[in-house]
Amino acid sequence: MKFLFVHQNFPGQYKHLAAALADEQGNEVIAIGEEGNLGRLKHPQVKEIAYPEPRGASPETHHYVRPTETSVRRGQAVVREAIKLRDSGFSPRVICCHPGWGEGLYLRDVWPDSKMLFFVEWYYHNRGFNIGFDPEFPTTFDDRFRVRTRNAHHLLSYVAADWLVTPTRWQYSTIPPEFRSKTSVIFDGIDTEIAAPDADATLGFKSGTVLSKSDEVITFINRNLEPYRGYHVFMRALPQILRRRPNAHVVIIGGDGVSYGDPPREGGSHKEIYLKEVQEDLDMNRVHFVGRVPYDMFLKVIQVSSVHVYLTVPFVLSWSMLEAMSAGCLVVGSRTPPVEEVITHNENGLLVDFFKPGSLIEAVDRVLDHPTRLQRIRDKARKDIIDRYDLKTICLPAQLELVRTLAAGKTPESSGT
Repeated sequence: MKFLFVHQNFPGQYKHLAAALADEQGNEVIAIGEEGNLGRLKHPQVKEIAYPEPRGASPETHHYVRPTETSVRRGQAVVREAIKLRDSGFSPRVICCHPGWGEGLYLRDVWPDSKMLFFVEWYYHNRGFNIGFDPEFPTTFDDRFRVRTRNAHHLLSYVAADWLVTPTRWQYSTIPPEFRSKTSVIFDGIDTEIAAPDADATLGFKSGTVLSKSDEVITFINRNLEPYRGYHVFMRALPQILRRRPNAHVVIIGGDGVSYGDPPREGGSHKEIYLKEVQEDLDMNRVHFVGRVPYDMFLKVIQVSSVHVYLTVPFVLSWSMLEAMSAGCLVVGSRTPPVEEVITHNENGLLVDFFKPGSLIEAVDRVLDHPTRLQRIRDKARKDIIDRYDLKTICLPAQLELVRTLAAGKTPESSGT
């Protein structure tokens, strides 16, 4: 059976699913992704095809529709490769596509008989979710109109899809009601055998500092350090945390770009702006910014962590939070809907008010004061990830079942409302 995966940053969410289908005898798996982003899956049975990075929207285009124009250009770049594949005789039974950048816009027209399974990461709303959540970053009517228009290519993709899949109930709740009847909720999956506790793990730095489980280690991890993930809240709490914990070290993973939201209006990076705000009050010998790191170093960070801080506006939930829980971390998370779906306060983690750095300070202090007493929370965190989000026993089997159901021409069972 033939399968096609389309993701501008392949493999993205398809790392395990594409490999599993390729491992099955008789299957042919092809992936289309943006030039320069391919080559990371390294699976001999997955053929990867690159399309050139499309140019963005024209400066003259109205700013509301620039994302739509960019998506159309990307959809065109993908479809050119798709037509070549079709003309070579390749006809996928199922197409798995992340349509968030417009890549799925025209695939239905190339393969009208293929089943299309599209991944829904986020549908934008101009109130009640991430937009306007933090009053420090107010929105205007112009922002709201732009956000509403931004959904154009998402809606076109949802209409074209036979079925949709989204990782969490929270993300499901953002999908327009008329599409929920053809949507499944299946998380991407955490490899709990790899993201596991390691009492002997150590983490070394060029300065000569070596940290282990016997040290007080506070961790904070984002793809990029930005307000959407509460970086500003964490940094403002950090001076007081370090004053209370004179032996603690802080390890911060993340780049200085922007993954979500807008760049600083005054220029520069969010990372530097909020570091500069508090730097005079920090002992920088105990604060370790390590940038983006390879996965093996990420694992060491969460394995030596005494307390892991995860903050987010109401938005997509990060894999890193669940991986930290799987590794036995005690997570202090923001009391926001995506986090509350996974963490129950005082059972498998601690929850604090996103807008109150003081509550974060108290929670971190509590964890570091009583690490042994709170071991039950760490144990429950790992158990819950194994029971609900394990890659091999829960999530990947569900993903495969969904794809096979579509391939057989059957209608999957939706996740309801």
